[in-house]
Amino acid sequence: MQDIKITARGVQVHYGDTHAIKDVSVDIQDNTVTAFIGPSGCGKSTFLRCLNRMNDTIDICRVTGDILLDGEDIYDKRVDPVQLRAKVGMVFQKPNPFPKSIYDNIAYGPRIHGLARNKADLDDIVEKSLRRGAIWDEVKDRLHAPGTGLSGGQQQRLCIARAVATEPEVLLMDEPCSALDPIATAQVEELIDELRENYSVVIVTHSMQQAARVSQKTAFFHLGNLVEFGDTDQIFTNPSDPRTESYITGRIG
Repeated sequence: MQDIKITARGVQVHYGDTHAIKDVSVDIQDNTVTAFIGPSGCGKSTFLRCLNRMNDTIDICRVTGDILLDGEDIYDKRVDPVQLRAKVGMVFQKPNPFPKSIYDNIAYGPRIHGLARNKADLDDIVEKSLRRGAIWDEVKDRLHAPGTGLSGGQQQRLCIARAVATEPEVLLMDEPCSALDPIATAQVEELIDELRENYSVVIVTHSMQQAARVSQKTAFFHLGNLVEFGDTDQIFTNPSDPRTESYITGRIG
């Protein structure tokens, strides 16, 4: 049995009067890829953003319930969201490298979190992170070129490398391949599979094929509810809820 990394109990999210997430409870395991699937607007990205308090940045958003990372309440007043986001990294739908060099994209987080004592340390972190992002060989000779000059797929791997540079424990990915072509998508999927050796990975995806390929656990969301959660194979071949079956067979979408 894998260790439980994140425990969510009775999570509710309101945007003003809109009840976006309704009483969601789930355990997310370490060293596992967990996929969140479901129709557009079903709450999967909203719930993902609760896991590193990204919803804090939205004034009208209210999150209640409990979310624990390694048994500690991430919404506790004493928790600094900036420190939390170093531990729970995030990769977005559109690659968003900083308008800086490839090197500085990676070095930025470790610098602000004081993870490097000197230039040699920082060089080391940059190389290790780019290797983890499976992009070192493509960029090692142009570390001082702008990150924005890379192709879309390379930019997304750079963003993944940037997210792992702060030594996170969890990686959240919100549709990380939706802006990429099939070849770049395959490269990122392969990378996601490798990353679970060191991280708990949670991915929101519109593509059921992608969920089936990369995840070990799948959560199906519908209208703000977590309808079903279990082993990916079981969810796709023998779901227990008729709504899950309707979605997977394409009857609701």
